Amino acid sequence: MGDTTRSSPLPPASATGFDLAAERDACGIGFVAHVDGRPRRSIVAMALEGLCGVKHRGAVAADARSGDGAGVLTQIPRELAAAWAGELGAADADPERTGLAMLFLQAGDGDDERAARTSARDAFAQACSDEGVELVGFRDVPTDAGAIGEMALAAQPALVQAVMLRPVGLGDREAERTAYRIRRRARKACEAAGVRFYVASCSFLTVTYKAMADADQLDAFYLDLRDERYVSALAIYHSRFSTNTAPSWERAQPFRTLCHNGEINTIDGNLNLMRAREGQFVPGEMSVDGVDWATQELLPPVIDHDQSDSAKLDAALELLVLGGRDVRHAQSMLVPQVWEGSRDLEPAVRDFYRYHSCLIEPWDGPAGLIFTDGVRVGAGLDRNGLRPLRYHVCEDGTIVASSEVGAVSTSLPTDHPDHRGTVRRERLGPGQVLCVDPTEGGLQEDREIKLRLGAGAPYGAWLAERLTAVNAGLPIEAVPADLHQRQLAYGITKEEIISILRPMATQGRETTSSMGDDTPIEALSHVRRPISHFMKQRFAQVTNPAIDHYRESEVMSLRTLLGPRASVLTEGPEAADLIELGSFFLYPEGLQRIVMSPDLPFSVQAVDATFPVSDGPAGLAAALARLGDEAVGHARAGAGVVVVSDVGADVERARVPILLAIGAVHQRLLAENLRTATSLVAETDEARETHDAATLLGFGADAIVPRLVLQTIADLADEGRIGGDNPSASVAQGRYRNALEDGVLKIMSKMGISVLDSYRSAQIFECLGLGSDVIDTCFTGTTSTLGGLTLADLATEVLEQHAEAFPVAGPDGEVSLPALASPGIIKWRKGGEFHDMSKPVVDALHDVLGLGRAPTTAPFRLDGAGVSTEVDGTTAALLRTAAAEGRTELYERFSATVQARPAAYPRDFLVPHNPAGPIPLDEVEPVEAITRRFSTGAMSHGALSAEAHETLAAALNMIGGKANSGEGGEDPARFRTRWSALDLDCRMKQVASGRFGVTPEYLANAHLLQIKIAQGSKPGEGGQIPGHKVTEEIARLRHTTPGVTLISPPPHHDIYSIEDLAQLIFDLKQVNPEALVD
Repeated sequence: MGDTTRSSPLPPASATGFDLAAERDACGIGFVAHVDGRPRRSIVAMALEGLCGVKHRGAVAADARSGDGAGVLTQIPRELAAAWAGELGAADADPERTGLAMLFLQAGDGDDERAARTSARDAFAQACSDEGVELVGFRDVPTDAGAIGEMALAAQPALVQAVMLRPVGLGDREAERTAYRIRRRARKACEAAGVRFYVASCSFLTVTYKAMADADQLDAFYLDLRDERYVSALAIYHSRFSTNTAPSWERAQPFRTLCHNGEINTIDGNLNLMRAREGQFVPGEMSVDGVDWATQELLPPVIDHDQSDSAKLDAALELLVLGGRDVRHAQSMLVPQVWEGSRDLEPAVRDFYRYHSCLIEPWDGPAGLIFTDGVRVGAGLDRNGLRPLRYHVCEDGTIVASSEVGAVSTSLPTDHPDHRGTVRRERLGPGQVLCVDPTEGGLQEDREIKLRLGAGAPYGAWLAERLTAVNAGLPIEAVPADLHQRQLAYGITKEEIISILRPMATQGRETTSSMGDDTPIEALSHVRRPISHFMKQRFAQVTNPAIDHYRESEVMSLRTLLGPRASVLTEGPEAADLIELGSFFLYPEGLQRIVMSPDLPFSVQAVDATFPVSDGPAGLAAALARLGDEAVGHARAGAGVVVVSDVGADVERARVPILLAIGAVHQRLLAENLRTATSLVAETDEARETHDAATLLGFGADAIVPRLVLQTIADLADEGRIGGDNPSASVAQGRYRNALEDGVLKIMSKMGISVLDSYRSAQIFECLGLGSDVIDTCFTGTTSTLGGLTLADLATEVLEQHAEAFPVAGPDGEVSLPALASPGIIKWRKGGEFHDMSKPVVDALHDVLGLGRAPTTAPFRLDGAGVSTEVDGTTAALLRTAAAEGRTELYERFSATVQARPAAYPRDFLVPHNPAGPIPLDEVEPVEAITRRFSTGAMSHGALSAEAHETLAAALNMIGGKANSGEGGEDPARFRTRWSALDLDCRMKQVASGRFGVTPEYLANAHLLQIKIAQGSKPGEGGQIPGHKVTEEIARLRHTTPGVTLISPPPHHDIYSIEDLAQLIFDLKQVNPEALVD
């Protein structure tokens, strides 16, 4: 392998702060409307009642009075708005022409604050003038400061309403576009001036009142809402619970077109791809009925990066509606139901979704939505149905939808003045929608809406005429003569072939093995690592749960489209001029058929991801720049697919790591507003395992052709070295493909993402160990807190690897190639990668424990009565013997062995700093108080032997700590040792997604019940015990069948929201009221 040691430690990290991209919420939502569309005071009153009814779904700050956020959106109360216009001097204002803008401006009484408010008002006034809109004036929104908490007051902006009059004869849709342009103009002017300016709403149809308040404070705070003249035909409401965000006035909901309960797991990809589409928003594309309604100067960015995920979704919905689509149509584009594998969907509806997938990817994640265009109001659920939405249809025409039954009183006695007649109660299912549209007869439920959407255009005919379906191609038949040399050049190791590739090729899935990585981080590794290893997968949990891709396979899809994407604002057959693949995977023969196809409406071009060896380390950066230039040129020339190929490495040219190449091209196309003009295919001899594929897809690849690994598998099969049932070369490649695709599905499911279109380009990774030049060039926006290796460092490694694969010939002219390396990354081996728990360390520990001098037997046994007895020869006894004999040199040798290991993790560079010196013992807590905080890791009986599990429990009970049972249950006999000399009962008992071993007796014997939300060693995946480890003993404790593989589902199938979690906590407390729950 040569000298592959990395000598330089990580450079200092750059300063980091709160990541706005991480913002998520879990909230209460709802709407109230009447089918006749006539404004009523009762609609507003019921919405405020509903808001109070979901108060428990919101949250308050430490002062107990400052809420996370609450708000209502209604139609503009026409008579009241006209009265406000009259107060501002427009005595004869036409109520139907009034518009309102709710502005959050700089608060404060200082000169600078007053100047900032004046500047913001002037900017808004100028924007109105530019758009030909009469600005009547500004009014300070009347409020009661005593209604909200001190923290909310301290953060409160100046609340100002602009009263406007629309031009005579301007229709609703065009008036809303005008209001949109006013908002964009004013904001850009304020941004340029550095002035605080936020528009909660700006419309000639609707107005939003929201605050950093609790749900029951809103109408007490905003005095306008108490006015009996405040009427509306529809109202939507929202109470916010910030799961991992800081509350603010701006983040309160509703926004301008919707409110949202949930989390958009795909938000990074949606944001990146919407940014890519901004290059399409040019004259012509922004026109409706031949008139451009927005300009490219006004729009970018369509979505603000510093908004919450809900606000970003609102901006996308608003864009589609203003672009000419019906609000139901737009919502169904952004949050489609499952259609790919659904067998009972009408063909026209399926064609609707299939067509629109050519335009935009799903905004995927748990989502309950309430949406409106100011005339219609509706509700919808995500494709998995992971948020509750129920609705009541009242006989008097009132429609109520809410997160919870009972938020709004609909079932009142017949003699009650607000009695609404018979009430029909329903709930929305996964992917379903409903809408109240007074212009088309009132209430429309899911099937009616979907059939209307499907009949809106000849989508099926467009698809049949334009969309080209292509299969993955045929497996490789011929294996190149230089296979071994290419394996060396691209870093394939013997260890990977044995431990990763052969199981994938024989079993059709990733191999099952123990988790936990005790090797150094990649930047400190002593062996070369693929760039993908520097990328760490993120995962979802609780309120945005992982998906169980085994049990929920019908909602998962790897469907892939190749070709230039039409603008999301278009609707025509040309949007379907694409290639459709079953997945991201292509055999080389499949790629060749695409390249050679004469029927495509676009060309396919390739860029060479190699660089001259003679250029030295500087050649890598130059190659990345060249790749970007060439890809941009091809995209501008009409190439609908660009193949980024690293397979051209030879004696004179070294490979560009394929992840760097894809990332650099993707980022360059984004910067040039060309990313939607072309698709990227990675033709690679480097990528081989599922994480490689996931990173390529996550950083921009649309499809992957893993050529060399297929050749390697074919060679193993041809030579009879594949193992298993010795499949043929074609069968083995097919199984590898299945394993690769299943592995990508599992990785997607960890983030709660079910559709590859939404995962692609989402960059749902954090980087550990790459420097800023690598991130800026190839992975823009990816978190790399510690910095690390530079492009020059990576180039040096590539060139070293290239020199091993293409060595200089000896004096006799012969070239001697080394064998494939076994670096010992997966399993420790002498001379290989460093492992924390290496053989020398374990041997030294065994010496300390006396294991090197005597065998061990079971530390404890339970007799029939459940009484424990200690047995000689145990680990604990031998350790006591070693200590009694004064064998401290053994521990010192063990300690020295541990301390002498090389730096492997960032913590190894931390040096404790205590300038004050030792603290006297009488000034610190006693030992007993400290040890009470000790606990063991949550390792189950099954992951650990009974002996080890019981020993840990006994030790922690001796010192007053808590042993954690893990998720595998516990022998009931151990519960009865609690008051004996040797207490083996685990005080901390886990309840995991598989509920293994969870019984009333188990729960009743816990001091602390721990709900295991995610698997620590396999986050987002769930735990697993192979069938051969499920013995009679393990099966008895887990209440299952011996020999059956046990898998804990990635999510708790009864926890998809904070209310689900609260329900489980409540249930557990019914069994054990005294136990703490965490």
